[in-house]
Amino acid sequence: MEFQLIKDTMSDRLKFAGQERLSLTKTKVKADNLELVPEKQFHFQTNFQGHLDIYSDSQTVAEYLDSHQDWFSRCAEPMKVEPLGNDGYTMTIGRFGSFGYEVEAKMGVVLKSLEQGVYLMATVPVPNYNPPGYEVDYQASMSLLEIPTELTVSGINKKKWNSQLPSTITRVKWELHLRVAVKFPKFIYKFPSSLIQTTGDRLLTQIVRQMSPRLSYKVQKDFHSRYNLPLPPKSSRNCQKIFCANNLVA
Repeated sequence: MEFQLIKDTMSDRLKFAGQERLSLTKTKVKADNLELVPEKQFHFQTNFQGHLDIYSDSQTVAEYLDSHQDWFSRCAEPMKVEPLGNDGYTMTIGRFGSFGYEVEAKMGVVLKSLEQGVYLMATVPVPNYNPPGYEVDYQASMSLLEIPTELTVSGINKKKWNSQLPSTITRVKWELHLRVAVKFPKFIYKFPSSLIQTTGDRLLTQIVRQMSPRLSYKVQKDFHSRYNLPLPPKSSRNCQKIFCANNLVA
């Protein structure tokens, strides 16, 4: 039995998640070449930092974050999210891949407050689930910083909303370190290692660049609708890739 391998080239555009896909040329691969190679794996990674502004004091924002069971699943859409324990979630992110090999990415995460105004979101095992050839290490942190409203509020009708805005607002600063180890089928290793590495790193980066701003916007919209406050403008959300000195996967 033979399967259709979809092969990309160096100039192909990277596409994913029901939006853009790889530009493809087709080739045939035998079934035994689709078996995963257990002793070999690639480590892909990307690192980001950013912030989002919320028009409220840090105590109110902390209370909102502490009650994440009320809003997380809704704000994470279109990802499928299910509760996992008291502070965790099982997230089915979608199907991702390259070189004709795709996996449905699923991971468990827990969101906890480490101390006042500091939060950690990290991967945890999903009960009764064995990831098919991949491991995800997701480490994100958030911290709350109060700043004067007049230094940040822009792009809204100040005359209309001034009486409802506090004297200080809260900037939620976040940092994300995402690493994924993948075991590929035999045929993948026929491609140059450098091409596999750069394609995987680039795919992770594009995933974060699309999903993180979407999540930030939905959290802002949910919070400000709840308290009848104006939605901050796009400039109040920031997401940028960073390069870490210890950017290595153990």
